[in-house]
Amino acid sequence: MFDFSIIYNEWPTYQEGLINTVWLVAVSLLAGLSIAIPVGILRNSQSAFLRYPAWAYIYFFRGTPLLVQLFIIYYGAGQWQWLQHSWAWKWFQEAWFCSLLAFALNTGAYTAEIVRGAIQMIPKGELEAAAAFGMSRWQMLRHIILPSALRRALPAYSNEVILMLHGSSVAGVITVVDLTGAARIINARYYTPFEAFITAGLLYLMLSLMLVWGFRRLERHWYAHLRPRIG
Repeated sequence: MFDFSIIYNEWPTYQEGLINTVWLVAVSLLAGLSIAIPVGILRNSQSAFLRYPAWAYIYFFRGTPLLVQLFIIYYGAGQWQWLQHSWAWKWFQEAWFCSLLAFALNTGAYTAEIVRGAIQMIPKGELEAAAAFGMSRWQMLRHIILPSALRRALPAYSNEVILMLHGSSVAGVITVVDLTGAARIINARYYTPFEAFITAGLLYLMLSLMLVWGFRRLERHWYAHLRPRIG
């Protein structure tokens, strides 16, 4: 028989995992977005010198599994002597920092491709009108291109956020106590895989539903001008 009293007694472990999952995903998404916007812009550059490095970054992180990227950063960084003798080594020794870096770079690549596509979807008439109005390239980027692209990218980006939440479960593999890591700890203590992992799954489901609800509200706000007006 299933014994969920174990979950009640071990709830502090899940609470720690929930907190770690939320902040790890939130910070990595913010860092990834700060990477994605300039990289997405560079992907649309007419200069090959700017466009191809951005393409290489996106291609690598979209073309390799997140777990492999995490292992390269967490285990591979220790093989670089120059890194071991640098100020950054104290950060690369921490599993949470390696997870954060891997997640940020991964979601940054996927989001950059979303931004690139959203920019290309902007009607040429909007840009021609802005140019005719006398806007500089920087003014067009700030007032026309980015606001329009981010609105268009919102539905696809909401999917990326949820995928990043689910993908963050690999952090438990390198000793980070996230939700999956908490479930692994409970299972190791009591040999109750169903109770341990179904609880983690339900908590992931709760977070996903909260994200869906939040993005739906944001979409209604940003797309309010597109709704038909009555009367």
